Amino acid sequence: MTFNRRQFTQAAAALAATGATPLVFAADTLKIGYVSPQTGPLAPFGEADKWVIEQMKAAFKDGLTVGGRKYAVQIVLKDSQSNPNRAGEVANDLILKDKVALVLTAGTPETANPVSDACELNEVPCISSVVPWQPWFFGRKGDPAKGFNWTYHLFWGLEDVIANFTNGWKTVATNKKVGGLFPNDGDGNAWGDKELGFPKPLAQMGFTLTDPGRFQNGTQDFSAQIAAFKRDNVEIVTGVVIPPDAKTFLTQARQQGFRPKVITLGKALLFPGAIEALGELGDGLSTEVWWSPSHPFTSSLTQQSAKALAEAYEAGTKKQWTQPIGFAHALFEVAANALSRSKSLKAGDVRDAVAATSIDSVVGPVKWGGQGPFKNVSKTPLVLGQWGKGTQRKVELTLVNNEAARTIPTSGTLRLLRPLP
Repeated sequence: MTFNRRQFTQAAAALAATGATPLVFAADTLKIGYVSPQTGPLAPFGEADKWVIEQMKAAFKDGLTVGGRKYAVQIVLKDSQSNPNRAGEVANDLILKDKVALVLTAGTPETANPVSDACELNEVPCISSVVPWQPWFFGRKGDPAKGFNWTYHLFWGLEDVIANFTNGWKTVATNKKVGGLFPNDGDGNAWGDKELGFPKPLAQMGFTLTDPGRFQNGTQDFSAQIAAFKRDNVEIVTGVVIPPDAKTFLTQARQQGFRPKVITLGKALLFPGAIEALGELGDGLSTEVWWSPSHPFTSSLTQQSAKALAEAYEAGTKKQWTQPIGFAHALFEVAANALSRSKSLKAGDVRDAVAATSIDSVVGPVKWGGQGPFKNVSKTPLVLGQWGKGTQRKVELTLVNNEAARTIPTSGTLRLLRPLP
């Protein structure tokens, strides 16, 4: 739709008559796309996104200046439905139909990888998170010598989660026999990979790993895994599973008389809702902690501390804080910072500004080209947490080991699970 001078004057007069003042002329709108799992089994990863986006609408209410020109900011949220094919489709919609200047994405390889691939193919800048960097980089067939041209990632790596899990396990008395739950998906194949994942470092540290093999997400029967763990006298269970599978495994383990001393799982045990749903089975389970109110970081965009951000979320939603809040917020911190430095909204200019990012965010420092293994990866810190019955809430997460990130304070130590009654 095009306006001539007379039509524009009439439209402006009509707006003035209603008392409304447009921020900028409608054509001057900058669109940011965001893809995450709003529905499906991975929905807990996207639970906080709508709240964060509302917060960002307030932060961007006066617009954003790019290359000396002010733009209204529109954020377009798309649901991956926890499905990789759908994630790729909605990313293409953002790029080809919505004409976004930048795509943000988070929430496991099943969302972030196909979105990143769509952006790389269409030459649109993309910033992703909430995937360990190995399944994001190698899962997309990344070449360490070349990296990617359009896609940039911020999160920790498998080396960090392995360090945190084993640092915790070394503080308690076990036989060092570990059972692995690694599904046939992007995370499970990376975590269970003999070279990139857990097997090699565990062996080097004197742990014995029982890996019964890959299983499909949504499995209803873990009898084979439980039998293998019982046979090998496993006292530590680890892995990376979706929340429904964790509940199935833990319930069946109890029914079949298997109770290890330590259960440390990635992905499934991140969310307070999932722990509450487990009832007494949730007490003492441990997991990686990528963000919490205890993290000593502040937003470059809103100047909120991690604690203040978590408190604002709880006040606004009446729900308990959850780890993805920090990273959803940080993606917009990076987006705002990069766009404000970009020469224009041309894809290449935005990409170059993203690549040159160096900020202190609510999840820690973000800088590409120096803070990660490859030019496209910026690593963030990681600690270990353990769930227990809460004093103010039904369940609370205590940080129990920070050997891998000393600046993040702990408030307890890892305790063993109570034996089965």
